[in-house]
Amino acid sequence: MSKRTVCIVGHKNPDTDSICSAISYAYLKNQTQGEDGDKNYVPCRAGSVSAETQYVLDRFHFRQPRYLENIGTRVKDMEIRRTPGVDGKISVKDAWEFMQSHNVFTLAITDEANNLKGLITTNDIAKSYMDENDSAIVSVAKTPYRNILKTLEAEMIVGDETATLDRGKVIIAAANPDVMENYIDAGDCVILGNRYESQLMAILAGAGCIIVCLGAVVSKTIQHMAREHGTTILVTKLDTYSVARLINQCMPIDFFMTSENLMTFGLNEYTEVIRESMMKKRYRDFPILDKNGHYVGTISRRNLMGVPKRNLILVDHNEVSQAVDNVEDAEILEVIDHHRLGSLETVNPVFFRNEPVGCTATIIWQMFREKKVEIPENIAGLLCSAILSDTLVFRSPTCTMLDKHAAQELAKIAKIDPEEYAKEMFAAGSTLRDKTPEEIFYNDFKTFDNNGLVIGIGQITSLSKAELDEIAVKMKPYLEKKYTEKGLDLAFFMLTNIIEEDTRMLCYGKLAADLMMSAFGVEVKDNEAIMKHVVSRKKQVVPAVMDALNRDQEL
Repeated sequence: MSKRTVCIVGHKNPDTDSICSAISYAYLKNQTQGEDGDKNYVPCRAGSVSAETQYVLDRFHFRQPRYLENIGTRVKDMEIRRTPGVDGKISVKDAWEFMQSHNVFTLAITDEANNLKGLITTNDIAKSYMDENDSAIVSVAKTPYRNILKTLEAEMIVGDETATLDRGKVIIAAANPDVMENYIDAGDCVILGNRYESQLMAILAGAGCIIVCLGAVVSKTIQHMAREHGTTILVTKLDTYSVARLINQCMPIDFFMTSENLMTFGLNEYTEVIRESMMKKRYRDFPILDKNGHYVGTISRRNLMGVPKRNLILVDHNEVSQAVDNVEDAEILEVIDHHRLGSLETVNPVFFRNEPVGCTATIIWQMFREKKVEIPENIAGLLCSAILSDTLVFRSPTCTMLDKHAAQELAKIAKIDPEEYAKEMFAAGSTLRDKTPEEIFYNDFKTFDNNGLVIGIGQITSLSKAELDEIAVKMKPYLEKKYTEKGLDLAFFMLTNIIEEDTRMLCYGKLAADLMMSAFGVEVKDNEAIMKHVVSRKKQVVPAVMDALNRDQEL
């Protein structure tokens, strides 16, 4: 039995903690569920990896986690009816029997490479049988003789089984031969009995095919005449009425199939996207194609009901605005975080662990110890890197003694010196001069909701004041632009100097200047404020901003 995939993912615009915690927690979960566990825990990311994080991954030999843009259910999560496609040249009768045996109402017609050529429904088959009065329809449909032989349980006495009945009409030789002579045209298919005169007359009149009923013996003379005149002879044990009733069922289904404007869906399409399209069309079934465009099966509107939600574990966040798209439609199993309680709501109770520490990785380190799982050297390196990054090497006010103790223990396992390694890690991440404003902006930007006000706060860190000064020049016009485009009420961007332990804050919004004065007692000039001893967005900036907004609203 295949295991259910559980995605473990951090916030959008992920930092080192978000990525490293997802990888480490996935390892822990897979180690502790046992061999009989029914889940496969997969680390994911909800955005691009920063240069700092990439350095960490490379240092400890990990690939980037799988990119998870949207957690919504996809077509591949639905119950797909994997009815095989059929050749377009099979008969209507065979198609009907196939549909009855598989209990389906729609049949896909495919080629040898399994490319979808068209669809035929039971309604199409009914119309082909009930509404068609054209006596030439069998030849117009270019009916293969193989279909006729199989459907009529006939034997070919003269002719080519691989040929096609492609001209003339179908008539029954019920009258006298001299009367029928006036009705038979060249190429016609004539249904008749064992009368020698009728058989001869049909051949001489240029019939393309004669179907002899009731298993009558065809004389060698008639066979010879048929070969000379290019007339095919079939013999069936069925009576004339049965042959006349079944002849239309010999036609190939590609004649009746719908091949234009087919509504198809891909395996990776999201159900929320296809739902509206399905509801607008009154089709019973919709074909599904794989990434190569090959036919897979069909779904119906009924399959949209009860689609199992995708399983998700969130690390390092609990805000909807920071989460992977469509998080509300996922089945959230756990949340492991160290931030304030956000706007996320769940339908079912979940395992929620939130601690006032400086880093999510510290919590995960504790969980390894609680479950008595040995931490591998490379996992220890990830967790230690996350703590050093989030706490700015223990300089951040968010850092606790537990963070410091965890980092020191993990550094021993990873065989690194925390201070020296942190310098290398931050240096690798401080290559911001060559990045575009967009790359810098999305490096670590989060949005928060406060009673309807949407506040965006981004942050970058560097060891170089000169680098931060250069970045500020190009970030100011970009931030002003994004402030408008994203419909933010307030936008802030923190340029934090790790060595100096201060932040140059870029501020936009009508309330920004008053808010900065109210929250931090600093003055905003030219959309900038200098904030001494402020390095943490989580512990110093977000709480102060939210408190100031709430005080102003109370007034």
